[in-house]
Amino acid sequence: MAQQQTGSRKRKAPAVEAGAESSPSQGLAAADGEGPLLLKRQRRPATCRSMVHYLKVREVGGWGPAGLQGFDGEMRGYAVQRLPELLTERQLDLGTLNKVFASQWLNSRQVVCGTKCNTLFVVDVQSGHITRIPLLRDREAGLAQDQQGCGIHAIELNPSKTLLATGGENPNSLAIYQLPTLDPLCLGDRHGHKDWIFAVAWLSDTVAVSGSRDGTVALWQMDPDKFDDTVAWHSEVGLPVYAHIRPKDVEAIPRAIINPSNRKVRALACGAKNQELGAVSLDGYFHLWKARSTLSRLLSIRLPYCRENVCLTYCDDMSVYAVGSHSHVSFLDLRQGQQNIRPLCSREGGTGVRSLSFYRHIITVGTGQGSLLFYDIRAQKFLEERASATLESSSGPSGRKLRLACGRGWLNHNDFWVNYFGGMEVFPNALYTHCYNWPEMKLFVAGGPLPAGLHGNYAGLWS
Repeated sequence: MAQQQTGSRKRKAPAVEAGAESSPSQGLAAADGEGPLLLKRQRRPATCRSMVHYLKVREVGGWGPAGLQGFDGEMRGYAVQRLPELLTERQLDLGTLNKVFASQWLNSRQVVCGTKCNTLFVVDVQSGHITRIPLLRDREAGLAQDQQGCGIHAIELNPSKTLLATGGENPNSLAIYQLPTLDPLCLGDRHGHKDWIFAVAWLSDTVAVSGSRDGTVALWQMDPDKFDDTVAWHSEVGLPVYAHIRPKDVEAIPRAIINPSNRKVRALACGAKNQELGAVSLDGYFHLWKARSTLSRLLSIRLPYCRENVCLTYCDDMSVYAVGSHSHVSFLDLRQGQQNIRPLCSREGGTGVRSLSFYRHIITVGTGQGSLLFYDIRAQKFLEERASATLESSSGPSGRKLRLACGRGWLNHNDFWVNYFGGMEVFPNALYTHCYNWPEMKLFVAGGPLPAGLHGNYAGLWS
């Protein structure tokens, strides 16, 4: 089934791709003067704050479960703070593919990606080998021909990593594949979206939600036991066998008074603890939904920065949503009923925040200028580079913001490039997607040039 791939003067300002491209323990308070003091405080064993020591011990299983759990938690917090400055880049060759919009780790060496040129593929980050995955077709195949130029904007794995959700050959449809085989399971092409799918989120192992440019969110139920009687027609034409499903519920984003025609759903994020779904629309609003058997909207609030709100992530540890926009990241702590965490400015020349991810208290920001930034939400400041150690002192913060600059990637010097960017041999890549493999301390980053007419790609493994 899978096919192998071998691996000067500006005239008019070109368009940017629409939407995408473009705690200390409470129990120790008594020691500070309030409440009874303990008669004898137990001494904690000394901790070796070495990442090499941590990785070696984890490899050989040097602790029992209880001891390892406490040490593991402490060292993970330390590692997430120190890892970014230790990462080095190795670029991956993607050939002539155009702009990687979405990515997810499948295992320790394979990453699945989706591109603007509507290609779904798996790349082996060790060998660089690329395997194309066939896209799923609608019942009425002609519909996909009318949807050129969108591509695959979303790839998400369910919590147990047994199913993968992404776009179909028709970008309006939701395609579900089984893992680890990537065999097709079903396609949501019946009574679903009427425009491109921009975002997908899993609420559970069998329930997913998709958000579309048509201003709707759709809830889908995957039940393999009920698919057997709906797939027979595919075998007659020699195509992969999969079912065609319809959503259990479809809800429209409310129209804003200021910009009622631009309520396109751009990003989704799930708060699994509370069965809540956050959604960001391009009219500058954040929407919160209660997600059970149907979707029930709880609130809609105007975002402080309304230009190009194209990415959204959720921190389970802190119950905070983060929204990436043209030049800022805004934080929403809905438990407080107000925005009590000040926004951060990306300071990247107004090219926008293009990808976001949370791990513990650190948020990783992929920008439109080809750089990665790291922000500590607890300290409310960016991570800084460390100054070089001397004989008199150990290394410490240098005062300079830690910034990882990604490589050049590949750029097609086509007519658009000649007419509008001739002479610009080096063009920064927008980092549309990034994903961590935390057990192995690896970061996959990918994207491509920001202007809509430019054709190119970037992919890199940071480890």
